[in-house]
Parts: sequence; C-alpha cells; structure tokens
Amino acid sequence: MTRKQKRLAVIAGGMGFILVAVLLVMFAFSRSVAYFYMPADLANNPVPPGTRIRLGGLVGEGSVVRGVGSTVQFAVTDATGESVQVRYTGILPDLFREGQGVVTEGRFETGSDTFTADTVLAKHDEKYMPKDVADRLKAQGLWKEGEGAK
Repeated sequence: MTRKQKRLAVIAGGMGFILVAVLLVMFAFSRSVAYFYMPADLANNPVPPGTRIRLGGLVGEGSVVRGVGSTVQFAVTDATGESVQVRYTGILPDLFREGQGVVTEGRFETGSDTFTADTVLAKHDEKYMPKDVADRLKAQGLWKEGEGAK
C-alpha cells in the first residue's frame, strides 16, 4: 500500500466513524423528542396512540377529581373551549390548581381518549405562563402583553 492509499484509508475510516456517531446521536434525539400540543391542536390533528407528546393549557375549572391513592384526573383546556382529559399518578406540584397553566408530558393509550401523563409541570408564579402556551394564546389573539411574564 502506498502512502497515498494509507492516507485515504485513514481519512475514509475517520469519516465513517464520524458518520456513525452523527447517526447514533440523531437516532437518540429522535427517540426523546416530545412535540407540544394544545387541546385545539389535538381536536384538529389527532396523534397516534403511544406517541409521546407534551400537552399544555389551563387546568379546567371544576375538573380535578382525586382518585385512589395518588391518582388524579383533570381536564386541560385552552381558549377555544377544547379540552382533553388527563390521568396522572404521582405527586402533583404544590402550585397545581384549577385555572392555572400546566404542561403535561405522556401519551394517549390505545383505545382511550384520556391522556396518561407521567410528568406534570405547574405554573411557576402568578405571572408565569409556559412559553409555548403563551405563544399559542398570542397567535390566537387571546393574550395581551400585560397579562404574563415576558
């Protein structure tokens, strides 16, 4: 093997290694991505069961029902009036309450309209609204600049 062929083999091997590393990183990121939806988005474009998503909006007034143990069911609503029933088993954040902003993460189970959440993030303080939720409300013309943190 000449020096030129050795050099080309090392370069080709290095490029192959980098390509494999990039593909593994892309595969890992694609498995952990959870897209953000609001109830109106799900009404217009339902997601397949088992797909991991983030569901955001407001906790519906009068919708919180405490079940056995630490199981809680509640509705996530948005400004359009659409709502999605959510089931969560675990300890809720201290600031979780009706009428407050919430982002849940989980999936719809096969054959059910109820969203099963494994993570619930509640509003931070009286002026906080999750950025994705605030952006959607602004886009719908239902959010005014003085209503929440920038």
